[in-house]
Amino acid sequence: METYFHWADWTVFVLMLTISAGAGLWHYRKARNANMEEYLLGGKNLKLWPVAASLVASFISGVTILGTPSEIYNFGTQYWITVISIMFSGIVVANVYLPVFTTLKLNSAYEYLEMRFNRGVRILISLIFVVDVVMYQSIVVYVPALALSQVSGISIHAIGCVVCLTCVFYTVLGGLRAVVWTDALQVGVMVGAMLTVTGLGTYHAGGPSAIWEKARELQRIQFLNFDASPYTRHTVWTVLIGSWLYCTAYIAVNQTMVQRYQSLSSMRACKTAVGLFTVGTILFISLCCWCGLVLLAWWAPPSCDPRASGRIQADDQMLPAFVMEIAGHLHGVPGLFISGIFGAALSSLSVGLNSTSVVLLEDFVKGCFKLKPNEKWASIFVKSVVVVLGLVALGLVFVVEKLGGVLSVTNSLAAIAAGVSFGVFTLGMLFPWANSKGAFVGAVMGFVVAGWACFGANAAIGAGLIVPKKLPVPLDHCPANISESFLKQFQHPDEEDVFPLYRLSYHWFTGLGSIVVVVVGGAVTWITGPTNPATINKDLLSPVIHRWLPEPTIYSEVCMWRRDVSSELPSSSMALSNRRPSKNSIQHSSVTQELSTERTRY
Repeated sequence: METYFHWADWTVFVLMLTISAGAGLWHYRKARNANMEEYLLGGKNLKLWPVAASLVASFISGVTILGTPSEIYNFGTQYWITVISIMFSGIVVANVYLPVFTTLKLNSAYEYLEMRFNRGVRILISLIFVVDVVMYQSIVVYVPALALSQVSGISIHAIGCVVCLTCVFYTVLGGLRAVVWTDALQVGVMVGAMLTVTGLGTYHAGGPSAIWEKARELQRIQFLNFDASPYTRHTVWTVLIGSWLYCTAYIAVNQTMVQRYQSLSSMRACKTAVGLFTVGTILFISLCCWCGLVLLAWWAPPSCDPRASGRIQADDQMLPAFVMEIAGHLHGVPGLFISGIFGAALSSLSVGLNSTSVVLLEDFVKGCFKLKPNEKWASIFVKSVVVVLGLVALGLVFVVEKLGGVLSVTNSLAAIAAGVSFGVFTLGMLFPWANSKGAFVGAVMGFVVAGWACFGANAAIGAGLIVPKKLPVPLDHCPANISESFLKQFQHPDEEDVFPLYRLSYHWFTGLGSIVVVVVGGAVTWITGPTNPATINKDLLSPVIHRWLPEPTIYSEVCMWRRDVSSELPSSSMALSNRRPSKNSIQHSSVTQELSTERTRY
């Protein structure tokens, strides 16, 4: 199918890129001599609404926009109840995890792990985060470019270069402020693009009632599948619980999210931002799900599935193909759609670049190597990291193009990283007796088991041993020469001989990693000797368990003082000073003298 973009489409697309780049120049001019706190955290006084929009942009990428409609098209509406999972995730994050980060006021989320456990745990989880982000950035750019290039004629390499260079430009110049404000712009473009495309499709397909009736006829309306099997792709249990674990893992402890929480001035503002993020994400994902039903109605008889007719080859191309069919003659609309897709790519890429530079500075330069760069060298380092990571993302686009298997590997790594990180933070915040040996061994075992399951599942799918059970599509009005590769999608081999872990629904992989971390971490803690909860500072524990904590003893205050001072985290000096034991809590004079001696020694 040949389609060509009108000059109006190119104008809309270029305008979006120009405004994004201009944001970097604007904020660079306003904060040319800003310190590192201003550059990395926006001075911790950013506005609520752009931060909330940036949180949405951190969670949604072009993969979400292209993948969600095809997921509904292929597997039905059971996935839609993921919006309930997101709602519960927002509640849990706001009340369980967020208060810890806002109290400690850390630049990097992973500083917490050294304060709660030790440096080894901190570096391990930081490293997992960095590897995950570096690999994922290439997918963020490649997948939308691949899908769009094959229906619009845009070169993958050309658009990849433009997106990466634009993103690096405004991220380097403007820091977090530029990232947040461009994210807000790009979220607006995403919403506008999806509303326009879905609205046109709904109108031309006969309206909401006609679309819903067609989806019912084709057996796509499924909301109450209570199948208890963990191998079924979408059930009430897999989506509600599995998706809740993934969403919570990402929203609660991922550096890309925590950094934005820290850019706000108060706990109340942070909780409000999480609430706005939750509502915004639910509405946007619901729009994408409805778009999947629109695609189904559009290609229902007397039309034909574009994959069966040979117009496209991949599921991720379905939405772009639909846009060119329904709006190709409306000059500017395809350009708006492209702007939405690549706005999502830009926002995800800039968020990853900015957050990873913070992690490398705080957790590796300062935390691991104990260096103390001044403002000038810290600024040079952070900006250099953004440039290098942007070039790496661009280089990996060329690699991913040749090695299609990297797509599934990278997506699996994202689930593994989210699960392992969430498990370790949960162990630290909700289990006061957990020790550093338990956290480290639990993290390693969680990574191994979740990786074994994820990569094994991808290998089994690649070998044809597992075939996702797509719902059938009518082929009555399709050409007689339907490709064999398309028909094989609906032929499902016997999977009984496949190893059980490989057959799990993809929703469970994040939860699997988290559960292994907590269970193994708890067991190792019990074997090696649990930490006395009275020696753990309450600021390091979630407020939901404070009521059950024992009162700190004189000995425990000494232990806390030792641990805080020995950690020697320069970026956390303010938080440490706030946790020093109060003299008013020491009643006996001899014990006061002991505590004073300990302070002198350390």
